[in-house]
Amino acid sequence: MLIRLALVTLNLFILVACTTVEKQRTVYNSDVEADDVISIQHDHPESVLRVATLNLAHGRKDSINQLFVWENTFKENLNDVAEVLTRHRPHVVALQEADSVSRWSGSFDHVSYLAAGADYPWRTHVSNAEGWLYSYGTALLSALPIAETVKHTFQPSPPTLNKGFVLAQIEWFSDDGNKSQKIDIISVHLDFSRQSVREQQIHEMMEILSARMNPTIIMGDFNSEWLAEVSVIKELATKSRFVSYRPESLDYNTYKSKRLDWVLVTKELEFVNYQVLPDVLSDHAMIVADIRLKVNSTIVVNPGSTIINKY
Repeated sequence: MLIRLALVTLNLFILVACTTVEKQRTVYNSDVEADDVISIQHDHPESVLRVATLNLAHGRKDSINQLFVWENTFKENLNDVAEVLTRHRPHVVALQEADSVSRWSGSFDHVSYLAAGADYPWRTHVSNAEGWLYSYGTALLSALPIAETVKHTFQPSPPTLNKGFVLAQIEWFSDDGNKSQKIDIISVHLDFSRQSVREQQIHEMMEILSARMNPTIIMGDFNSEWLAEVSVIKELATKSRFVSYRPESLDYNTYKSKRLDWVLVTKELEFVNYQVLPDVLSDHAMIVADIRLKVNSTIVVNPGSTIINKY
C-alpha cells in the first residue's frame, strides 16, 4: 500500500511539473475527412446504432502505471482492444485517457493505431492534457462519416490534470430507413478527485450543448456513481433531457465495484440493449449499447432555432 501511494505521489509530481501552458479550449471543425488507408464499410443496419465507450488507461491495460510498461506491450494491449471492437462492431467508439504520441506510453499515437487496427475510417481526438512526457485526452472513432466536431478542454483544475470532451456529429436513420437524423455523440472524461470540479465541468459541457438541437449521446468516464451521496451523473440524468440505462442497478460496474462509466441519451432516443463486457482491456470495462431513434420522435424548436426543451 505504501509503495502504491509513493508511486501515485511521484507520478502526480511529475505530471504537475510537466504541464504546459494553456491552449485554446474550444475548437470547432466542419471538415472531417476519412483516413484513406482504412476501408469504409457499407453494411450498417437500418435503425439500431451500436456505440461503445472505454477508458483506455493510456494503453497500459491492467498494469499499475504506464511508466512501467514495455513499448511493444502497448501495441499488444491496443490489439486486444481492436479485437474486441471487431467482434462487437460498434459504429462509434468513445475513448478516454487516449494518448497521442507520448513518451510515457510508447511514443506513438494510440488513437490512430487503434482506428487502423479496428477499421474506423473517421476519428476525432483532442489532447486535453499535454506536457513533454504525455499528450492524451478524449477521442471518437467512427465507421460512419463525421460531419463536424467540437473539441473542448475544461477549465484547469490543479493539481489534477486537464480533462475535457470531444463531440462528433453523424447521421443516422429511423426505423423505416427513409428519414435521416443528425446525432451528436460525445466522449467525455470528468475529474476524479473533486465533486465541485465535476459539477463545473458538467456546466461547461451543457453550456456548449445548449446551442445544439440534435439528439445526443454522451459516453465516458464520469468518475461518478448514481448511488453516491452527491452525484453529477444523477444530476445530469434527472435535471436535464438525458436518461441513463437502469441507473440504480448494481449489475453494470465498470471500475472494480463502482459504476463510473456511463452512456446517456436524450429523450428522442432509447436503449435497445446495454452490456458491460468482461474482457480485461484496461482498469475500466468497456460498455457496448444499442440505441435507436424513438418512433415519431420530433425535436421542437421555435422560429429562432432555440431549443425549447433545454438541458
